[in-house]
Formats: sequence, structure tokens, C-alpha cells
Amino acid sequence: MAKTQLNVRVDEDTARAARERALERGMSVNRYIEELVRQDTGEAGHTFVEAAADFMKQYESVFVEEFGAAREGRGEDSAGHRSEGRH
Repeated sequence: MAKTQLNVRVDEDTARAARERALERGMSVNRYIEELVRQDTGEAGHTFVEAAADFMKQYESVFVEEFGAAREGRGEDSAGHRSEGRH
């Protein structure tokens, strides 16, 4: 992806905080700011949701086996509703 230079002015405390946080994360201030903007615009959230959905698909049978059995033991159907006659 092509890069565009963006110049911003912030107070010294904000600049110091950005430098410190970037250093703590082992990245440049530029990369840190890029990630903050991506998070704010939802890219990170969207990526997380996609990864979580893929994970759930991959391990669906394990979840059904583990949690489906627990529901049945409590007299619940797959939607979590109590079975008739077992109140």
C-alpha cells in the first residue's frame, strides 16, 4: 500500500505518551498511530470478528460436544430452553 505523509501537531505530553507507548509495544510512533486509527475505524474489530468466526467454525464440533452435553444434563435444548416436564 502506498504511504502518504501526514503531519500533525500535538502537545508535548501527548507526543511523549505516544513515544512511550510505541516503545513499550516495540514499534515506531508512526506504526503506533496507524494502529490506533485502524482500531478507531473498525478494521481491527472486523479482523477480530472474522478470526473468531473462523475459530468457531473450526472447533464447532468440540463446542457442541462440550457444551451441548452440559445443556442436555440440565434438561435444556440447543437454544438453552428448559425441556418440558423438567422444571
